Amino acid sequence: MSIVFLSPSGQLGGAESALHELLVGLRECHPSWSLRLIVASGGPLVESVEALGVPVDVLPFPASVARLGDWGVGRGRWARVKFLMRCAATALAAVGYLQRLRRLLRSNQPDVIHTNGSKMHLLGAWARPRGSAVLWHLHDYAGRRPFTARLLRRYAGRCAAVVANSQSVADDVRQVCGGAVPVHPVWNAIDLDRFAPDGPRIDLDAVSGLPAVGDVLRVGLVATFARWKGHETFLRALAMLPASLRVRGYIVGGPVYETSGSQTSVSELRALVHALGLEDRVGFAGFVPDASTAMRALDIVVHASTDPEPFGLVIAEAMACQKPVVVSRAGGALELIEPGVNALAFTPGEAAELARRIEELVRNANLRERLGRAGRSMAEQRFHRRRVASELTPIYESLVH
Repeated sequence: MSIVFLSPSGQLGGAESALHELLVGLRECHPSWSLRLIVASGGPLVESVEALGVPVDVLPFPASVARLGDWGVGRGRWARVKFLMRCAATALAAVGYLQRLRRLLRSNQPDVIHTNGSKMHLLGAWARPRGSAVLWHLHDYAGRRPFTARLLRRYAGRCAAVVANSQSVADDVRQVCGGAVPVHPVWNAIDLDRFAPDGPRIDLDAVSGLPAVGDVLRVGLVATFARWKGHETFLRALAMLPASLRVRGYIVGGPVYETSGSQTSVSELRALVHALGLEDRVGFAGFVPDASTAMRALDIVVHASTDPEPFGLVIAEAMACQKPVVVSRAGGALELIEPGVNALAFTPGEAAELARRIEELVRNANLRERLGRAGRSMAEQRFHRRRVASELTPIYESLVH
C-alpha cells in the first residue's frame, strides 16, 4: 500500500497533530506500507514526521493561496463579490501550484491520496493521477463555509471516500455532498505516553511574565487563536469569578494558519484583559512546543469554543493528562464526554455559566480528582493510536482495486 498525505500547514494545529498520530499508528501497524507527506509550509509537523522515517516534500503555497479562505465571509451580495474577486486574483498562482503538485503526485503514483485540509481536498481531487484514489479527511464542518461546501459538493465525484473526525462532522459532510461519497466517522488519536499524568511541566508563570505565586489554582485555555475557540468567553468568565478565589488564568497557544480574518491576535486579547481588569490574573504563555507540559502545569483545562467543535483534540489530551475539563457542549465535543462523569459542560458562549463551572471545580478538590481519573480511563480506552489505524485500514484497502 502506497499513501501520500497532503497537508496545507506544517504547523501543529489540531488537524496536523491528528495527522501525526495517524502516521505513527500506521507505522506501527503496517511497517511495510509506503507513506509520504506533501506539505504546503515548513514547521514542526515536518520535523516530527521525518523523525518517523516518513519522507516529506515541502511544496509551499503561493502567498495569495495561503491567505485565501472563506471563514467569516458575509452572506450579503457584496461580501460574496469581494470574495470571488479575491479568488480570481489568486487563480493564476493556484493553477501554477496545481501543476507542480500534479507532477509530484505522478512521480510517486500512490494508491491513495489522503488529504487533510480544505484546500488540499480540492487540490488533491484536481491533481489526482490516474489509478490513485482520493480520500478526504475532514476535521471541520464544511457546511459552515458556503463556498467550500459548494466546491466540495461539486467535486465529490472525484473523491473515493471521506473520513470525518466525529459523527457530528460525518453528518455535516453527508448533507454537503448529498450521498455522493461514502463517509466514515473515525475519532482522532493522541500519544498516551506523552499526554499522561506524570512528566515534565512548564513554568507557566515564567513563560507568561507573571510573578511567581504558590497557593493558587491554574485554569487554562489551550487552543489556536481561531476566533471561534472562545478566548473572549474564557476571559469574561475569569472576570466573573469571586475575587476571593485564588485563581490564575492562562492562554496557551497562538496563531497557526495564514488565512486572513480567521484568527484573533495577542494584542486584541491583551486589550480585553486590560478592559476586564485581569492584568495580574491572566498570563499569555504563547505557543508551547509540547502541549503536554502545559496541560500538566494546569489544575483545570477549559474548552470554550463558541461554535460546535468538530472533535476537540484538546479535550482528549487534557483527559489523558488526568485533568478535569470544562467543555463547551456542542458538536463532536459532546461525543467525547459524559457530563458529570468525566467532565463538566456549559452552554457555548455563556461566560457566566462557564464561571460557575470553574468555581465549582476550584472549590471542590474531590470533584477535580474524580473527573481527572475518569478522563484518563476514557482516554486509554478510546484515544490510542492503534485504534485509529485499525479503523482506517479497511477503508484504505477498499480503495485499492
